[in-house]
Amino acid sequence: MLPYILEQKKNGKKIGFVPTMGALHKGHLSLIEASQKENDLTVCSIFVNPTQFNNPEDLEKYPRNDKEDIEKLEAIGCDILYLPTAEDVYPGGMHSSEFDFGGIENQMEGECRPGHFNGVATVVNRLFRVTSPDAAYFGEKDYQQLAIVRKLMEIENFGFKLVGIPTFREKDGLAMSSRNVRLSPEFRAEAPKIYQFLLKAKDLCQNQDFKTVQKTIQEDFSKTELQLEYFKICDQNTLVEATSREEGKNYRAFVAVFAGKIRLIDNLQIC
Repeated sequence: MLPYILEQKKNGKKIGFVPTMGALHKGHLSLIEASQKENDLTVCSIFVNPTQFNNPEDLEKYPRNDKEDIEKLEAIGCDILYLPTAEDVYPGGMHSSEFDFGGIENQMEGECRPGHFNGVATVVNRLFRVTSPDAAYFGEKDYQQLAIVRKLMEIENFGFKLVGIPTFREKDGLAMSSRNVRLSPEFRAEAPKIYQFLLKAKDLCQNQDFKTVQKTIQEDFSKTELQLEYFKICDQNTLVEATSREEGKNYRAFVAVFAGKIRLIDNLQIC
């Protein structure tokens, strides 16, 4: 993989990279399209990374369909697919490296999923070194992950561009996710409320304090079949939970819920 890419770069080609865990949907394809507009060649990787799962059942049931994924990549004109095995990515054994991200790894997803971001950073670090891109593309649905990757690039002195792409949504507002295919019909009907409540929070934040907004949204979720894990309003840069608004800062609402056994996350800039 790397020798071929280095040869292309030697010939003046710009390389865009889109790392995925497969089960590709329109959200993934929007990242590839963004890369295609800005680069000569686009690499997409598919690897379900075991070290970022703290729930063995979630790893076991994570949707996989390489055949359909390859057909989608061919249809969209993706140039290169990197489909490594676990041994390719972890030749020394299945373990994560330890990183210090300055505290952002302990917020929200990091608090709920111990070790998750060390796993994410380990695999992304290795994929970056294999693909040597000029730009990498990540979706804002996993906004905290995007912040972790940005910090990783500082730690590892990667000099290429990191591009965040807005969340791609279904017509009813549900953020596209590979896990959506596992939703029962009942929970698929409930799941759009996640985005509806984020929009409501954005509206309420225009004239209410964050704590009041948080309480209102928590009460809204309690009236649904969705089990709320967290709803937080955080400083968009530090990801630290905010209690009040400060002039000149941007804030984003983050939410995680269980729809039955399926865990869904979403976020939205609210002010």
